[in-house]
Amino acid sequence: MNSRNKASNRQIKKWRKLQQGKYRQKEGLFLAEGERCVSQILGNRALVVKELVVDENFEITERISSSGLGIYSVSTAELDEITDTENPQGILAVCRIPEERELVDLARKSGILIATDEIQDPGNLGTILRTAVWFGAAGLLAGKGSVDPWHPKVVRSTAGATGVLPIIKGDLRNMLKSLSDEGWEILLLDKGRESENLREVKKFEKAVITVGNEAKGICEDLLGEGWKTVKIGGEMDGVESLNAAIATGIALYHFCR
Repeated sequence: MNSRNKASNRQIKKWRKLQQGKYRQKEGLFLAEGERCVSQILGNRALVVKELVVDENFEITERISSSGLGIYSVSTAELDEITDTENPQGILAVCRIPEERELVDLARKSGILIATDEIQDPGNLGTILRTAVWFGAAGLLAGKGSVDPWHPKVVRSTAGATGVLPIIKGDLRNMLKSLSDEGWEILLLDKGRESENLREVKKFEKAVITVGNEAKGICEDLLGEGWKTVKIGGEMDGVESLNAAIATGIALYHFCR
Protein backbone atom coordinates (compact mmCIF):
# COMPACT_ATOMS: atom_id res chain seq x y z
CA MET A 1 0.00 0.00 0.00
CA ASN A 2 2.05 2.95 -1.26
CA SER A 3 -0.60 5.50 -2.30
CA ARG A 4 -1.67 8.13 0.17
CA ASN A 5 -4.86 7.53 2.09
CA LYS A 6 -6.67 10.29 3.94
CA ALA A 7 -6.35 9.68 7.66
CA SER A 8 -9.58 9.35 9.64
CA ASN A 9 -10.42 11.44 12.70
CA ARG A 10 -10.16 8.26 14.76
CA GLN A 11 -6.59 7.63 13.56
CA ILE A 12 -5.58 11.24 14.20
CA LYS A 13 -6.96 11.07 17.74
CA LYS A 14 -5.06 7.83 18.39
CA TRP A 15 -1.76 9.22 17.08
CA ARG A 16 -2.19 12.43 19.08
CA LYS A 17 -2.59 10.42 22.30
CA LEU A 18 0.81 8.79 21.73
CA GLN A 19 2.37 12.02 23.01
CA GLN A 20 1.39 10.74 26.46
CA GLY A 21 3.40 8.02 28.15
CA LYS A 22 0.41 6.09 29.47
CA TYR A 23 -1.04 5.75 25.97
CA ARG A 24 2.31 4.69 24.51
CA GLN A 25 2.45 1.97 27.14
CA LYS A 26 -1.19 0.96 26.57
CA GLU A 27 -0.92 0.79 22.78
CA GLY A 28 2.69 -0.41 22.63
CA LEU A 29 3.39 2.27 20.03
CA PHE A 30 5.42 5.47 19.73
CA LEU A 31 6.02 8.22 17.17
CA ALA A 32 9.23 8.93 15.27
CA GLU A 33 9.23 12.31 13.56
CA GLY A 34 11.25 13.88 10.76
CA GLU A 35 12.44 12.77 7.33
CA ARG A 36 15.98 11.89 8.44
CA CYS A 37 14.80 9.99 11.50
CA VAL A 38 12.12 8.06 9.61
CA SER A 39 14.47 7.29 6.72
CA GLN A 40 17.12 5.85 9.06
CA ILE A 41 14.55 3.78 10.95
CA LEU A 42 13.32 2.32 7.67
CA GLY A 43 16.90 1.66 6.64
CA ASN A 44 18.20 -0.07 9.76
CA ARG A 45 15.06 -2.21 10.15
CA ALA A 46 15.52 -2.50 13.90
CA LEU A 47 11.90 -1.54 14.57
CA VAL A 48 8.49 -2.67 13.39
CA VAL A 49 6.94 0.34 11.64
CA LYS A 50 3.15 0.11 11.51
CA GLU A 51 2.35 3.06 9.25
CA LEU A 52 3.58 6.43 8.02
CA VAL A 53 1.83 9.78 8.42
CA VAL A 54 2.66 12.63 6.06
CA ASP A 55 1.62 16.23 5.55
CA GLU A 56 -0.55 16.49 2.45
CA ASN A 57 2.15 18.70 0.89
CA PHE A 58 5.06 16.43 1.77
CA GLU A 59 7.09 15.07 -1.16
CA ILE A 60 7.52 11.33 -0.66
CA THR A 61 11.01 9.94 -1.36
CA GLU A 62 11.81 6.65 -3.09
CA ARG A 63 12.77 4.95 0.19
CA ILE A 64 9.43 5.89 1.72
CA SER A 65 7.34 5.02 -1.32
CA SER A 66 9.04 1.63 -1.65
CA SER A 67 8.61 0.74 2.04
CA GLY A 68 5.36 -1.15 1.41
CA LEU A 69 3.76 0.59 4.39
CA GLY A 70 0.42 2.33 4.59
CA ILE A 71 0.90 6.07 4.06
CA TYR A 72 -1.74 8.33 5.58
CA SER A 73 -2.15 11.97 4.64
CA VAL A 74 -3.13 14.74 7.06
CA SER A 75 -3.40 18.50 6.78
CA THR A 76 -0.69 20.74 8.21
CA ALA A 77 -3.02 21.73 11.06
CA GLU A 78 -3.73 18.07 11.85
CA LEU A 79 -0.02 17.24 11.83
CA ASP A 80 0.53 20.11 14.28
CA GLU A 81 -1.98 18.43 16.60
CA ILE A 82 -0.26 15.05 16.39
CA THR A 83 3.33 16.21 16.96
CA ASP A 84 4.90 18.20 19.81
CA THR A 85 7.15 20.43 17.67
CA GLU A 86 6.48 23.98 16.53
CA ASN A 87 7.50 23.24 12.95
CA PRO A 88 6.84 19.57 12.10
CA GLN A 89 9.01 18.18 9.31
CA GLY A 90 6.13 16.73 7.36
CA ILE A 91 6.44 13.02 8.16
CA LEU A 92 6.30 10.67 11.10
CA ALA A 93 6.38 6.91 11.59
CA VAL A 94 4.13 5.00 13.98
CA CYS A 95 6.41 2.32 15.45
CA ARG A 96 5.94 -0.62 17.78
CA ILE A 97 7.80 -0.44 21.09
CA PRO A 98 10.23 -3.39 21.09
CA GLU A 99 9.72 -6.12 23.64
CA GLU A 100 11.96 -5.36 26.59
CA ARG A 101 14.97 -7.63 27.00
CA GLU A 102 15.78 -9.48 30.21
CA LEU A 103 18.76 -8.31 32.26
CA VAL A 104 20.16 -11.83 32.21
CA ASP A 105 20.46 -11.55 28.41
CA LEU A 106 22.67 -8.47 28.70
CA ALA A 107 24.64 -9.98 31.59
CA ARG A 108 25.82 -12.77 29.28
CA LYS A 109 27.36 -10.25 26.90
CA SER A 110 30.62 -8.33 27.16
CA GLY A 111 31.60 -4.79 26.28
CA ILE A 112 30.08 -1.56 27.55
CA LEU A 113 26.62 -0.89 28.97
CA ILE A 114 25.27 2.58 29.69
CA ALA A 115 23.15 3.21 32.80
CA THR A 116 21.15 6.41 33.34
CA ASP A 117 20.41 7.56 36.88
CA GLU A 118 17.40 9.90 36.60
CA ILE A 119 18.39 11.49 33.28
CA GLN A 120 15.35 13.70 32.74
CA ASP A 121 16.16 15.80 29.68
CA PRO A 122 14.84 14.10 26.51
CA GLY A 123 17.58 15.63 24.37
CA ASN A 124 20.27 14.27 26.68
CA LEU A 125 18.87 10.74 26.70
CA GLY A 126 18.40 10.76 22.93
CA THR A 127 21.97 11.90 22.39
CA ILE A 128 23.25 9.30 24.87
CA LEU A 129 21.40 6.58 22.97
CA ARG A 130 22.73 7.72 19.58
CA THR A 131 26.29 7.99 20.92
CA ALA A 132 26.05 4.56 22.55
CA VAL A 133 24.98 3.05 19.23
CA TRP A 134 27.86 4.80 17.45
CA PHE A 135 30.43 3.28 19.84
CA GLY A 136 28.85 -0.18 19.77
CA ALA A 137 27.57 -0.32 23.34
CA ALA A 138 25.77 -3.52 24.29
CA GLY A 139 22.70 -1.91 25.84
CA LEU A 140 21.22 0.80 28.05
CA LEU A 141 19.74 0.56 31.55
CA ALA A 142 17.22 3.33 32.20
CA GLY A 143 16.77 3.76 35.94
CA LYS A 144 13.55 4.93 37.54
CA GLY A 145 13.22 8.69 37.18
CA SER A 146 14.82 8.72 33.73
CA VAL A 147 12.71 10.08 30.88
CA ASP A 148 10.80 7.52 28.80
CA PRO A 149 13.10 6.32 25.96
CA TRP A 150 10.05 6.35 23.65
CA HIS A 151 9.17 9.98 24.36
CA PRO A 152 8.93 11.83 21.01
CA LYS A 153 11.72 14.27 21.93
CA VAL A 154 14.04 11.42 22.91
CA VAL A 155 13.29 9.60 19.66
CA ARG A 156 13.87 12.76 17.64
CA SER A 157 17.23 13.34 19.36
CA THR A 158 18.46 9.87 18.40
CA ALA A 159 18.11 10.89 14.73
CA GLY A 160 17.09 7.39 13.70
CA ALA A 161 19.16 5.30 16.14
CA THR A 162 16.07 4.44 18.18
CA GLY A 163 15.50 0.70 18.53
CA VAL A 164 19.05 -0.35 17.66
CA LEU A 165 20.17 -0.61 21.30
CA PRO A 166 18.49 -2.98 23.80
CA ILE A 167 16.89 -0.95 26.60
CA ILE A 168 15.89 -2.22 30.04
CA LYS A 169 13.94 -0.02 32.47
CA GLY A 170 13.83 -0.63 36.20
CA ASP A 171 15.43 -0.10 39.61
CA LEU A 172 18.97 0.90 38.71
CA ARG A 173 20.56 -0.09 42.01
CA ASN A 174 19.20 -3.63 41.76
CA MET A 175 20.21 -3.97 38.12
CA LEU A 176 23.75 -2.79 38.82
CA LYS A 177 24.05 -5.16 41.78
CA SER A 178 23.00 -8.08 39.60
CA LEU A 179 25.52 -7.16 36.92
CA SER A 180 28.25 -6.69 39.51
CA ASP A 181 27.56 -10.21 40.77
CA GLU A 182 28.00 -11.42 37.17
CA GLY A 183 31.47 -9.90 36.90
CA TRP A 184 30.63 -6.51 35.42
CA GLU A 185 32.71 -3.53 36.58
CA ILE A 186 30.39 -0.72 37.72
CA LEU A 187 31.72 2.76 36.95
CA LEU A 188 30.00 5.88 38.28
CA LEU A 189 30.74 9.18 36.52
CA ASP A 190 31.27 11.55 39.44
CA LYS A 191 33.51 14.59 39.81
CA GLY A 192 34.19 13.92 43.53
CA ARG A 193 37.64 14.43 44.97
CA GLU A 194 38.14 10.70 45.52
CA SER A 195 37.19 9.76 41.96
CA GLU A 196 39.83 8.28 39.66
CA ASN A 197 40.72 10.28 36.58
CA LEU A 198 39.24 8.69 33.45
CA ARG A 199 42.64 8.83 31.69
CA GLU A 200 44.04 6.45 34.31
CA VAL A 201 41.19 3.95 34.32
CA LYS A 202 42.01 0.72 32.52
CA LYS A 203 39.66 -0.86 30.04
CA PHE A 204 37.45 -3.72 31.15
CA GLU A 205 36.01 -6.66 29.28
CA LYS A 206 32.63 -5.92 30.86
CA ALA A 207 31.83 -2.48 32.29
CA VAL A 208 28.80 -0.33 33.01
CA ILE A 209 29.20 3.45 32.62
CA THR A 210 26.67 5.14 34.89
CA VAL A 211 25.73 8.78 34.29
CA GLY A 212 23.77 10.79 36.83
CA ASN A 213 21.00 13.37 36.89
CA GLU A 214 21.74 16.67 35.13
CA ALA A 215 21.48 18.69 38.36
CA LYS A 216 22.19 16.23 41.19
CA GLY A 217 24.64 13.81 39.62
CA ILE A 218 24.85 10.21 40.83
CA CYS A 219 22.42 9.51 43.68
CA GLU A 220 23.72 8.74 47.17
CA ASP A 221 22.28 5.21 47.10
CA LEU A 222 24.58 4.29 44.23
CA LEU A 223 27.60 6.13 45.62
CA GLY A 224 27.16 4.24 48.88
CA GLU A 225 27.63 0.85 47.21
CA GLY A 226 31.41 1.26 46.99
CA TRP A 227 31.60 1.03 43.22
CA LYS A 228 34.41 2.80 41.36
CA THR A 229 33.83 6.52 40.78
CA VAL A 230 35.42 8.12 37.73
CA LYS A 231 35.87 11.78 36.84
CA ILE A 232 36.67 13.49 33.56
CA GLY A 233 39.61 15.81 34.10
CA GLY A 234 39.48 19.36 32.80
CA GLU A 235 39.82 23.03 33.67
CA MET A 236 36.73 23.32 35.84
CA ASP A 237 37.01 26.98 36.88
CA GLY A 238 33.78 28.70 35.90
CA VAL A 239 32.11 25.45 34.78
CA GLU A 240 30.33 23.37 37.40
CA SER A 241 30.00 20.18 35.35
CA LEU A 242 29.87 18.65 31.89
CA ASN A 243 26.63 18.01 30.07
CA ALA A 244 25.46 14.45 30.81
CA ALA A 245 25.45 13.38 27.16
CA ILE A 246 28.89 14.91 26.51
CA ALA A 247 30.34 13.18 29.57
CA THR A 248 28.92 9.85 28.42
CA GLY A 249 30.41 10.34 24.96
CA ILE A 250 33.87 11.06 26.38
CA ALA A 251 33.71 7.97 28.59
CA LEU A 252 32.55 5.81 25.68
CA TYR A 253 35.41 7.07 23.53
CA HIS A 254 37.90 6.18 26.27
CA PHE A 255 36.66 2.63 26.73
CA CYS A 256 35.83 1.81 23.11
CA ARG A 257 38.76 3.27 21.19
